[in-house]
Amino acid sequence: MSPRYHQFADRVEAGRALAEVLGTMALSDPVILALPRGGVPVGYEVAKALRAPLDIIMVRKIGAPGHKEYGIGAIVDGASPQVVLDHAAASMVGASDAYIEGEVASELAEIERRRATYRTGRPVSVRGRTAVVVDDGIATGNTVEAALKALSRAEPASIVLAVPVAPRDTLVRLRPLCNEVVCLAIPDPFYAVGAHYADFGQTSDSEVIDLLARARLNAGQKSA
Repeated sequence: MSPRYHQFADRVEAGRALAEVLGTMALSDPVILALPRGGVPVGYEVAKALRAPLDIIMVRKIGAPGHKEYGIGAIVDGASPQVVLDHAAASMVGASDAYIEGEVASELAEIERRRATYRTGRPVSVRGRTAVVVDDGIATGNTVEAALKALSRAEPASIVLAVPVAPRDTLVRLRPLCNEVVCLAIPDPFYAVGAHYADFGQTSDSEVIDLLARARLNAGQKSA
């Protein structure tokens, strides 16, 4: 069963609605960090409205030996990539330090490959700035949780989680990991992120590349 109406026409509308709320907040030197790919169109609208730089934040799972789908941690990119490890889970599955180091190196290489694909350049530093983490919605929140935990180690002045839609229980779990949470719709019951959009088509790599390039141009015009 799906909701009786859609909260958002598409990601662009959701981003503009999110920007309206964020624009009323006193955000000190914000940088917008979007989760690719679906978070980028939302983050672009926020960055444009706030006249802030836009970057992507990529999270790669560290899987257990022989069972890569079972996550024992994650690596999150940024100016200083951060590793979040579930030490109890790693010990339980017999993941040695050497194994973890190898997986971290492999996933870092994949992050760099994706950054090269998206032509982002060097990650934007968040140290001393307001880091605004944006996605097109949250379901389980596992990826966002890893991103928030790692981001806190990069020494931002504050962390704001901003999404158009998410379930209440997930937001409650994520709330201690950030300074502020902005969520426009908290459906009950919650079915899926896409159920709350009229158009939830897949965001393409080419769209991500285009939006990031436009965001860099906007940032250049601001500083000119």
